[in-house]
Amino acid sequence: MATNEGMLAIKHYVAQMLADDPTGHDYEHMKRVAAVASQLAEKEGADELIAEMAGWLHDVADSKLTDDPQAATRELIRFLTDIGVPKLTIEQIIQAIEDVSFSKGNVPTTLEGKIVQDADRLDAIGAVGIARTFAFGGAHGQLIHTDTKDGRATSIQHVYNKLVKVASLMNTAAAKREANKRHHVLIDFLEHFHEEWEGRID
Repeated sequence: MATNEGMLAIKHYVAQMLADDPTGHDYEHMKRVAAVASQLAEKEGADELIAEMAGWLHDVADSKLTDDPQAATRELIRFLTDIGVPKLTIEQIIQAIEDVSFSKGNVPTTLEGKIVQDADRLDAIGAVGIARTFAFGGAHGQLIHTDTKDGRATSIQHVYNKLVKVASLMNTAAAKREANKRHHVLIDFLEHFHEEWEGRID
């Protein structure tokens, strides 16, 4: 299958699975990760096609979105085979997405994997990352924030527990530069959030 046709099929596959996801792991998230991964690959001298395809597919078999990640991976391999993606390319895509997850704490073994992980993490910080945090929290019944220390998970606590650490975890030089910009957006947001939460005005 021609590359353009294959990419269109991948986009359609992702759209069918994730178009209505309300948690911030939707089609648009995959689209952004794929776009950023392709740009990072160009800057870092990696395989742009592998990075872009893996960016589109990186959450398809994630435990956040499926009860059976192994079955989802097998289905993904069948799909890629059916649309004519070469076996070696499929193996490279699966390898690239294998260790993307933040929660696993793994550093991918390939440059393309590191790039997709960076692209995914970049989408977790900055303005869009903030929006995704509250979409995920709302979808899971979390409070925005609370002044009580009752141990309940909140979206703001998620920012402190995870997102403020993300910029320091980038693998590639290009991602580190972009992460620095987005981290400042995150920190600025937190400052303004607490001022407004406390009802303070200038």
